[in-house]
Amino acid sequence: MAENQSEIGMEPAAPHSMALEELVAGLGTDLSKGLSEERAAELRGKYGANELSEVPPVPAWVRFLAQFKELVIWILIVAAIVAGAMGEWVDTAVILVIVLVNGIIGFLQEERAEQALAALKKLSAPLAKVVRGGKVASIPAAEIVPGDIVELEAGDYIPADARLTKAYGVQVQEAALTGESTPVEKDAAASVAADAALGDRHNMVYLGTVLTAGKATALVAATAMQTELGNIAGLLQRQEQDPTPLQRRLTELGRVLVVVCLVLVAIVFVLHLQRGGKLLDVFLISVSLAVAAVPEGLPAVVTLTLALGLQRMVKRNALVRKLPSVETLGSVTVICSDKTGTLTRNEMTVRTVVAGEAEYQVSGTGYQPRGGFRQEGQEADESELPGDVAWLLTIAAQCNNAKLRQTSDGSGAWQVIGDPTEGALLAVAMKGGIESGDERFSKIEELPFDSQRKAMSVIVREEGKSVWMFTKGAPEVILKLCESERIEGEERPLAEERRQEILQKGASLADRALRVLGLAFRKLESDQGPFVEEQLVFAGLTGMIDPPREEAREAVAMCVSAGIRPVMITGDHPATARAVATELALLSGEHRVLTGQELENMGDEELTSIVEQVGVYARVSAEHKLRIVKAWKARGQVVAMTGDGVNDAPAIKAADIGIAMGIAGTDVTKEASDMVLTDDNFRSIVNAVEEGRSIFDNIQNFVSYLLSCNAGEVLFMFFAALIGWPIPLAAVQILWINLVTDGLPALALAMELPDRDVMKRPPRPPREPVITFQRGGLILLQGGLIAAVTGFGFWYVYQGREGSLEHARTVAFCILAYSQLLFSFGCRSSRHTLPELGLWSNPYLLSAIAISALLQLSVVMLPFAEVFEVKSQPGAEWPLVIGLAAVPVSLVEIGKLVLAWVGPRQSSTLGTR
Repeated sequence: MAENQSEIGMEPAAPHSMALEELVAGLGTDLSKGLSEERAAELRGKYGANELSEVPPVPAWVRFLAQFKELVIWILIVAAIVAGAMGEWVDTAVILVIVLVNGIIGFLQEERAEQALAALKKLSAPLAKVVRGGKVASIPAAEIVPGDIVELEAGDYIPADARLTKAYGVQVQEAALTGESTPVEKDAAASVAADAALGDRHNMVYLGTVLTAGKATALVAATAMQTELGNIAGLLQRQEQDPTPLQRRLTELGRVLVVVCLVLVAIVFVLHLQRGGKLLDVFLISVSLAVAAVPEGLPAVVTLTLALGLQRMVKRNALVRKLPSVETLGSVTVICSDKTGTLTRNEMTVRTVVAGEAEYQVSGTGYQPRGGFRQEGQEADESELPGDVAWLLTIAAQCNNAKLRQTSDGSGAWQVIGDPTEGALLAVAMKGGIESGDERFSKIEELPFDSQRKAMSVIVREEGKSVWMFTKGAPEVILKLCESERIEGEERPLAEERRQEILQKGASLADRALRVLGLAFRKLESDQGPFVEEQLVFAGLTGMIDPPREEAREAVAMCVSAGIRPVMITGDHPATARAVATELALLSGEHRVLTGQELENMGDEELTSIVEQVGVYARVSAEHKLRIVKAWKARGQVVAMTGDGVNDAPAIKAADIGIAMGIAGTDVTKEASDMVLTDDNFRSIVNAVEEGRSIFDNIQNFVSYLLSCNAGEVLFMFFAALIGWPIPLAAVQILWINLVTDGLPALALAMELPDRDVMKRPPRPPREPVITFQRGGLILLQGGLIAAVTGFGFWYVYQGREGSLEHARTVAFCILAYSQLLFSFGCRSSRHTLPELGLWSNPYLLSAIAISALLQLSVVMLPFAEVFEVKSQPGAEWPLVIGLAAVPVSLVEIGKLVLAWVGPRQSSTLGTR
């Protein structure tokens, strides 16, 4: 920290022991306005990013050489050396060039995947709220500099070492630095000695720790490697990305394929050798066939597919933080979602105000502070509002941390900075002539909202008058804290009958799909704590509405068609929750609404037994979410769970897919999650599931393509050896086919858009392998088709005539290459034919096939054809080549049509039995 201070012109000193005014002056900042953007940019240029240094990246040349570590590649290199030693320099050169090109392609694929993952990592970097030029802005934590003023809430990770300037009920978990598991209470006014231990510096917060309770404002004193965490050398180092379960399963599949292929290749080697084949030729053929049979580029293509799929999700407002989650998304069967902001617009508008015994309807929508108050059809001027209403609006404006401001796009629209509910309270207060920044009141202390109390309080001093506690929360909670109520400016005892009347009024508002808040107050004797929420005076109710999102209705319907059960979880009143759920078609006849109180009286086994009957949970706490997740998982379901608060983290972590809100979510929740919604929209969850299913489909499709093609090559060579034909392909030809057919087309298949019916299918079983028994049989059948047409073309030209052998090899060489390229069209979807998908809907595949086809044509027709042992051109056989090459894909497409026709007929027949 001393380094930061000295560069700004300060005397090196401990920020925790300095006078706050001295620290502010030394850092050249302003506690109310923060740094200017210009000054912040200047300091960022001086100190660099607020990031801990990482292990240097692996050099590119090392990563390039890693492409040649596979055993089959080394066998091929040895074969090239042997060929050179025996004078076959052309074979040696061609083999080494093909090995080099394969390595370059693999390196570029991995580089693209790494870049894609790095871009995703950058997107998922933590954000921090800072005051710049007097305005609160959310910026990447890496852009914070010494002198910044940061605002912190419960659940936030501390983005830098900082001196507290304001603290309300703050507790910080500092185990990462001190090893102390118990949260430490912080006090902005604490006086700390210069030699105090880190755990005793109660006026400081440190990078890498977590604010577990309260709210705070802090002045950044040190960033990056100058922080306490940065001083702990080697504590945080870059970790290698662990392979996902899918990647591990594919690696295991690769090992099995290696064994099977080596056995077949060994048989081919022995058979040709017994028939008098030259040892070198047979050896090169066998090695080349082994290389071609093993899809060594599969891991890189899978990684790239996952990374590109994740980037598509980002464009659809879903940021997946962990690669294995992509696989799980395709298997999700239950989505447990928050209501506010996720299923609804999160644009709260107060429609009703109840103060004393009077009820007022409020006009105007959204956060625009324009509208009026109407009572029994009579419009009320804000200057004529009764004192009870004005006092209620004052409480609403003061017990509030949000800010309203007009957008800078010139549209005149208003936006809320902070909680939408508090934004709605500010808007209604401003409609009544009450400004949130009323200078008559100054905040002394805050008791932040938490899910246990379901209430929030602030202690404020009214200029020249009294000290007040203003409280808001759920009506039933607030009423329990009240002993009296305000009616016509007087405080009257709150009888039990009157309590029930108020609760019934709140229920009637909730029946109209309004979210109801109770507000209360108490005059305090002094501004000295501790402050306790008790003996309050009830001030009234506000009823606000957050209309369902239009896209949420479509998303819920899409979930149902996809075999996914959507469930709403909310802290709102049951009647409000039911009204919104009914509008979204979340509740059907057999589904029920369950309250948090009913959950409390229910054991885990009972909850598990009825969980499938519950469509809506109302008035629940964060702890209840964990029980709901466990109950669904106990039923064998794959659960996605959303959350935003720090207390939601256990449920988020327990879910198969934990989803954090990107706008309203805390840092702790995001860190515990597998996925972050950048727009807090339920539709984005469904979009992510759709992309997850599509990614898995694409992986299955290009794996099927690669294995079918490789199987075709191996089976063709294997059966040629069994039948007793001469060697039908040269070693370099096999390697060339592997190069042009396995590279670009496989990558292009990874770019395929989701099937149009991907969300009309049931979820994929979570333990289903990439290659099922059925798909494995299909791969062998498809590989057999490729082998059969190639074998037919070879025999049609050869027919046992020795003089036709070289020509037959050229024809087989072209048929095998072009049949694989055309076969890629059939691998775009396992259900839909090419006309259904549209020829132009995947331009990447068209380009890949065109480039690969031209490359194949060039090695046959151009002068360097002899390098690839092509000693004649197909000539009149071109129609035969193209016709036979089109047979495998044509049969596959016809098979899809037959299955599409037979499937519904079978279902219809079964249904009539």
